[in-house]
Amino acid sequence: MNALELTGRARSHIVDIDEPRCSLHRDVALPFLTLRAAAASDGIDLIPVSSFRDFDRQLAIWNGKFRGERKMLDRGGAALDANALAPVQKVDAILWWSALPGASRHHWGSEVDVIDAGAMPAGYQPQLEPGEFAPGGVFGKLSAWLDGNAERFGFFRPYRTERGGVQVEPWHLSYAPVAEAALNALTIDVLREVVGAADIAGRDEVLRVLPEIHRRYVCAVDSCG
Repeated sequence: MNALELTGRARSHIVDIDEPRCSLHRDVALPFLTLRAAAASDGIDLIPVSSFRDFDRQLAIWNGKFRGERKMLDRGGAALDANALAPVQKVDAILWWSALPGASRHHWGSEVDVIDAGAMPAGYQPQLEPGEFAPGGVFGKLSAWLDGNAERFGFFRPYRTERGGVQVEPWHLSYAPVAEAALNALTIDVLREVVGAADIAGRDEVLRVLPEIHRRYVCAVDSCG
């Protein structure tokens, strides 16, 4: 994966899948479909709700939150007033829920957020909250199935636990053979070049704390196995 692909500024590594509709790294598509078929054999309709996300999409999310045009939440899920926060507070609040443009694992095509469509009552709208994946939650069966089966297909959950950075995301699957190589390639220097050249709101503050962002929000993940 080259630097443009790694940071979401190109999609030459991505293939589009029609059923279920998603976009993944070319080396991830078949393993994901195999994982999905195995889940189906156990009565789980595993479908993606988010897959590849490019730099511009991540940038729109980031800038919208930083400028107060999109909802910003604290770590407890309560709404924040972006206009009342200092730049460093905005950066920290956004990173709890949304990745820095250029640093999102979804740029790699190795990541997919999943739910069990068959477990949802009529009219149910998934919130992608940890409680949905806890025992007794609407996706509790899916979560338990992934515990026992994801690894044999090459997948793991990088945000199973809170490690001082990104919130817990039990819905987030990562394909290890692609993701681990990408993580090693995404250095501070690569990020500094991308951030420095982009119209990112709060860019000066981001660059000032970039080593901490890289340590807490890029590298601090649960490993495979």
